[in-house]
Amino acid sequence: MMNSFSKIAVIAVSGGMDSCVTAAIANQEYQLAFAHFNYGQRTEKRELKAFNEIADFYNVQHRLVIDFTHLSIIGGSSLTDWNLEITEANLNNKEIPTSYVPFRNANILCACVSWAEVINAKAVFIGAVYEDSSGYPDCRPEFFQAFEKMANLGTKPETLIKIETPIINLSKAEIVRKGIELNAPLHLTWSCYKNNDIACGVCDSCALRLRGFQQAGLDDLIPYDIKPKYI
Repeated sequence: MMNSFSKIAVIAVSGGMDSCVTAAIANQEYQLAFAHFNYGQRTEKRELKAFNEIADFYNVQHRLVIDFTHLSIIGGSSLTDWNLEITEANLNNKEIPTSYVPFRNANILCACVSWAEVINAKAVFIGAVYEDSSGYPDCRPEFFQAFEKMANLGTKPETLIKIETPIINLSKAEIVRKGIELNAPLHLTWSCYKNNDIACGVCDSCALRLRGFQQAGLDDLIPYDIKPKYI
């Protein structure tokens, strides 16, 4: 599914549904360059597998995989610290969950902007979601607006890179529908925070994903240990 666009965009692709749909959106206008980040998360190997399968689906030639070992050393998140429990989802919770990785999106964007400047990409896409997310502070629209200004102040004068967050104000159900509309390979994605083989169905990420499919009236094709009703 490689396109013929000349403009390049760097896409931060975790292997999850949100970044996959973001890539599908970018694919309508840009030649894709995929960046992936291993930071000691529990499902690191499974996410990398999803990343490569999605990249294969879109025939992405430019791929960059970076090890952010400092994030696991710093800790502070149940995704990287096995002493912290990944709590079961409470979709009415307004507090920042234990799965928040401190300032992760800033680290990801910094690397993406560096690579974008080298390969002369015009945009960096990230699949951040704010309206229907778990309240991560680095998913706020104002954060990305500020980061774009900072990035263009800190790069070469001729460099102008847009930070694109095309799904930031969509609900998970709207993201699912957009993915289906664009023929995004949602069946290749992985969202579970806990497991590498069968998704748990009860962590924040699984719950948000399942609720999105349920609200969209569609069946999620990845395997789940259990599929609670979230609507």
